[in-house]
Amino acid sequence: MKLPAALILFALCPLLSAWAQPNIILMMGDDHGWEETGYHGHPHVKTPTLDEMAAQGLRLERFHSAHPSCSPTRASFLTGRHPNRMGTFAPGWSLRPEEITVAHVLSKAGFQCAHFGKWHVGTVKAGSPTNPGAMGFHEWLSHDNFFELNPSLSRNGGPPQVFEGESSEILVREAMQFIDRVKKDAKPFFTVIWFGSPHEPYSGLPQDLALYDDLPAKYAKNKVRLTSNETGAPVTRPQGEVLRERYAEITAMDRAIGQLRKHLAATGLREDTLLFYCGDNGTSPDGSLVRPHRGVKGQMYEGGTLVPGLIEWPARIQAPRTSQVVAHTSDLLPTLAALTGQPLPKRPLDGIDLTPVLDGTITERPSPIFLWDYNTARFNGLQTEPYIDPKQQEGTTPLAKLSGGKATRDFKNIRHPGEIIEADFLGPRAILDGHHKLVIHDGKKAASAKTELFDLEADPEEKNDLAKQQAERVWELQAKLRTWQQSVLKSLTGGDYAK
Repeated sequence: MKLPAALILFALCPLLSAWAQPNIILMMGDDHGWEETGYHGHPHVKTPTLDEMAAQGLRLERFHSAHPSCSPTRASFLTGRHPNRMGTFAPGWSLRPEEITVAHVLSKAGFQCAHFGKWHVGTVKAGSPTNPGAMGFHEWLSHDNFFELNPSLSRNGGPPQVFEGESSEILVREAMQFIDRVKKDAKPFFTVIWFGSPHEPYSGLPQDLALYDDLPAKYAKNKVRLTSNETGAPVTRPQGEVLRERYAEITAMDRAIGQLRKHLAATGLREDTLLFYCGDNGTSPDGSLVRPHRGVKGQMYEGGTLVPGLIEWPARIQAPRTSQVVAHTSDLLPTLAALTGQPLPKRPLDGIDLTPVLDGTITERPSPIFLWDYNTARFNGLQTEPYIDPKQQEGTTPLAKLSGGKATRDFKNIRHPGEIIEADFLGPRAILDGHHKLVIHDGKKAASAKTELFDLEADPEEKNDLAKQQAERVWELQAKLRTWQQSVLKSLTGGDYAK
């Protein structure tokens, strides 16, 4: 018996609706590297919630931040574009008001959008052209930069308020309240939670610190440099004490994520909610203990950009899987646009739609990913014009770490001088294409540039440089990288913002 097409479509409607428009929660840890999870075999840190997500959902084993440092990665997360396209070159550089974010895209799909926690791509105060509201979020409780216990946060651009308690739990509690309000209105929600943990300076609750009481004695000889919570100035301390506090922050963040997962289950939302977690760059040098990959935060090697990547969405990811497909933070906007049926912004994007990864229908990324830490020394000695009124770039939310004697952070973004010169192409950079990775570090002279080629499938630790043996492959990857840089520089000089 042949069923009518209308009847077949009716039968499929529940499945189609569950797949087409889930609720969406995107979470990100601050300086949380790939190796700092229980499921990756870390010898000390305890992450039972992330371990459970890894066991039940989709593990993205080759997920990268789009940059080895904070603000640039966050810009890519929001826009699907490499941060150099919008002048977000380094921590403390803002994005630009003309950028189209994933919140803008999902708002058009009917989602209520909220941001909680670290922002760090501009100021969060009212009137800022790059605060979360200006960037598409309906609500926000956010900080210009990072925070520890008892954080000062700004609600919807208002004056900073101190929230007593563990910061990750505070953010999750606020996010759950937002989710409950939106659920009553029968609207889908898009929630971004950017934790302040485990970024230094570290602090933890007594019960979390107690889990790691053995570390100070184990790692007493190693000394690391970080910020003093007491003075806000740099201090040198035994690494064991530092790790105890750092891991306490990671465990507290993990527990808060567990509270969120339980709330989704209790309110009947878990099945149709896409829950994502990643880090914003590799582990910081002060916290780096085990190094299965070369490098740390700020470097172009895998240890600088490879981060935990986890997705749960029971309605679609019905059995645990592990993917080795290379992915990065710029992929989030194209993926969510595809899932919600929204058109992509009409400008160059650096991410791709990862829905085939969700479904396990591809085993290799169809296009390269590019990494580039722009050399801002190119602007030294030039009279550059601020892209945004400097008054609007003055931060308001205080933090423990002082900068120039200030407890708040200001931001910058500049208008490019206009003419592209060779200096614009400089800065540490890399291309990952298939299982090959090309890394370039500039020397003082062009002839002294360091070019390395690695086969990540055979050599995930990036120990064996193949550049001399595979000169043709080096040339091929250099050409691809240069062509991509030209596209980025066209964006940087305003080519994407034509009226």
